[in-house]
Amino acid sequence: MSSRTLLSLCRPAIHSSRRFMATEATQLSSSSTFEPVRSSVQPRKGKKPILNTAIILNRSPLITRTPTTFERAYYAYQARLRRALSNPFPYEFYFKQGSILETRFEMEEQKRERRAFGPTFGKPKEDDDKEKAAANRAAALQLAEQEGEFEEMMPRSHSSDEAKDYKSLDRRGKRNLYLLLKDANDFWRFPQGGIQKGELLHQAAQRDMYDECGKHMDAWIVSRNPIGHYRPPVTLSPEGTPLPEQVTFFFKAHILQGQCRPSENMKDFAWLTKQEIESYVDKHYWDGIKDVLSDN
Repeated sequence: MSSRTLLSLCRPAIHSSRRFMATEATQLSSSSTFEPVRSSVQPRKGKKPILNTAIILNRSPLITRTPTTFERAYYAYQARLRRALSNPFPYEFYFKQGSILETRFEMEEQKRERRAFGPTFGKPKEDDDKEKAAANRAAALQLAEQEGEFEEMMPRSHSSDEAKDYKSLDRRGKRNLYLLLKDANDFWRFPQGGIQKGELLHQAAQRDMYDECGKHMDAWIVSRNPIGHYRPPVTLSPEGTPLPEQVTFFFKAHILQGQCRPSENMKDFAWLTKQEIESYVDKHYWDGIKDVLSDN
């Protein structure tokens, strides 16, 4: 039997099976009504959370931090390598022979060599003319004084550190400082407030900052996106029902100039480091903000 003959014999059976399946599907759709299964327990709609914004106002470090012992040793070792591998400076090309500038450069170069290789490196010989060496040093010192090179540098510690003035922006010059406010409930926190209708989060954060800190400072918000959020513990009303949840979004800002002058609703303010903030704020509040603060 050929394949064409077999195909012609099977066609009636295929068509009849298709008609049967179509008839069954039509009857099933006309006779059956599908209804969605509805649970008897409906989900309870909760209250919308209350949104707030807060500003982490930062004063960046004013001076570099003091290097550690290992860092000082590393920098000294690198200085010795550079001086050992560098070519000698052709000072006879830049300075007139026997001039005060040449003598001064030789003295300064000798100090740099001793600082790199030790206090006995390059020590003058005993048979050198001591009177001439003393005259050269006196002339070089006089020239340096005329150019004002012996002016005293500012100390690395400010007087506000000794006085423990936590309101000064000059304290802890090597660290990041953050502004904290003390509200009417004696609770230390960052400047924060609510959101008005139609207001963006970063706009509300800036408005609330100036409302609580005053207009006498210039601050710059780093980004329109929050860097973190905080959810305080759920509180109960006098009737025992839970109050709506509150969510505070934090925005980072830098103070450029001026000073905080808190509003009448605030009792106090302080510029604190991260480690100092921990002793001021509540434990739950600290756990929510510690990861967005810098350690240095």
